[in-house]
Amino acid sequence: MNGFMTTQPKMPWVALKANAVMAKTLLKVLLLIVVMVSSGKLFAADPLTAFKVVGQADGSTEYSVTLQILVIMTALTLLPSLLMMMTSFTRIIIVFAIMRQAIGLQQTPSNQILLGLALFLTFFIMTPVFERINDTALQPYLNEEMGSLDAVKSGAVPLRAFMLAQTRESDLALFLDIARKKDVESIDDVSFFIIVPAFITSELKTAFQMGFMLFIPFLIIDLVVASVLMAMGMMMLSPIIISLPFKIMLFVLVDGWAMLMGSLASSFAI
Repeated sequence: MNGFMTTQPKMPWVALKANAVMAKTLLKVLLLIVVMVSSGKLFAADPLTAFKVVGQADGSTEYSVTLQILVIMTALTLLPSLLMMMTSFTRIIIVFAIMRQAIGLQQTPSNQILLGLALFLTFFIMTPVFERINDTALQPYLNEEMGSLDAVKSGAVPLRAFMLAQTRESDLALFLDIARKKDVESIDDVSFFIIVPAFITSELKTAFQMGFMLFIPFLIIDLVVASVLMAMGMMMLSPIIISLPFKIMLFVLVDGWAMLMGSLASSFAI
């Protein structure tokens, strides 16, 4: 039995000794930090001001550059939503999607191409509005002729006028009724947060109306081809396969892309 007995290593004592050394080291580091904080060496530099509100002589308030940068970075995250909700982008992309569905093409043109076309056509249509915003709000603000809040209010005026020009009175009355704002005396008293949903509702309605008119000629081709195939007894052959070349040929012969772009641009009365 003694030949098989081995001496066990004293591992617990070694671990306890290592833990004691680590504890002493941490204690020295903590004491050093306490001494530095109490002497003011660690935070000797001036603290960074997160934001500061400065009162002006005329009673208005101006915000610090740090807070303005924070607002700008937040606005950049909302830029896609602003682009879709307050410009002509919504109507354009819906009409493009309905046009592709009416022809019978599932992935041609691709989504990237349609988004690119809708984006640049939006910039083309909104250029007069963006120029007025630049002249009345952005340039005076950059030249320090106007405060940040005044620049935002001035920049919202052209965009507000654009949305009101495309909004139906029935849609605007609907959201005024939902918001219980029936005592509005003039259109200038309508809140911006009521105009935006009313504008989007009108844009969706207009886009579907244009899509319906766009669908009719292609639907007639489908009906004619289906009737001919049924009369010939070829009921097992899909009419979509036969009508697709005729629909593409019709769209190309009438210069469909130019007509579609021109109709969308003229629908905003630019």
